Amino acid sequence: MIGQRDTVSGAHFAFTDRWGGVSAVPYEELNLGAAVGDDSDAVRTNRELAAKSLGLDAGRVVWMNQVHGNDVVVVDRPRGEHPVPKVDAVVTAERGLALAVLTADCTPVLLADPVAGVVAAAHAGRPGMVAGVVPAALRAMMELGAEPSRIVARTGPAVCGRCYEVPEEMRAEVSAVEPAAYAETSWGTPAVDVTAGVHAQLDRLGVCDREQSPVCTRESGDHFSYRRDRTTGRLAGYVWLD
Repeated sequence: MIGQRDTVSGAHFAFTDRWGGVSAVPYEELNLGAAVGDDSDAVRTNRELAAKSLGLDAGRVVWMNQVHGNDVVVVDRPRGEHPVPKVDAVVTAERGLALAVLTADCTPVLLADPVAGVVAAAHAGRPGMVAGVVPAALRAMMELGAEPSRIVARTGPAVCGRCYEVPEEMRAEVSAVEPAAYAETSWGTPAVDVTAGVHAQLDRLGVCDREQSPVCTRESGDHFSYRRDRTTGRLAGYVWLD
């Protein structure tokens, strides 16, 4: 259920795999995405199961309506019955409030400054990485007192540069903005490495404490992959402070 988890100075980071939930094929099992065609009751149960496994209250997890942009929202309470914000990054200084990001090949980015008590979750697909969603999230954190030198960054399972094939023109456009994202597939065609681009952005912004998941979602049968399966579930990354 929880494929990767660690804690740094009271900041918690976790990424799910696809197992341990109740969704049926093709969303089996732990689909956490509410907008992919899965049964809504199954998704609700899955979110409760995932939260319980992390010691969280499912009602205190903030989700996003992700749109591949660079907008950021700062929250200080659960959304409850309010509409989920159409953003690709969410930031909070509220301890015990968990932030979640959904992915199925895009790069989930979790950020925390345990000293300032500020965390962020960002959805960095190719368009969002190019648009600068991660730098935007970092700026929002800094407005709440975070400092890049103290920020801990974790990127979760995502499609790797060896598997993310794109047209040559697209690779050129992306690498013109972020050279570190230039890649080639294992079969020798143009590709983009979104996670490498995200880490290059974080490095330039002064975030040195960074770790990257070794999992490629397209290659891993334990993870959802849109590029591999098209109709599929969504993984989640969670970040929160004690």
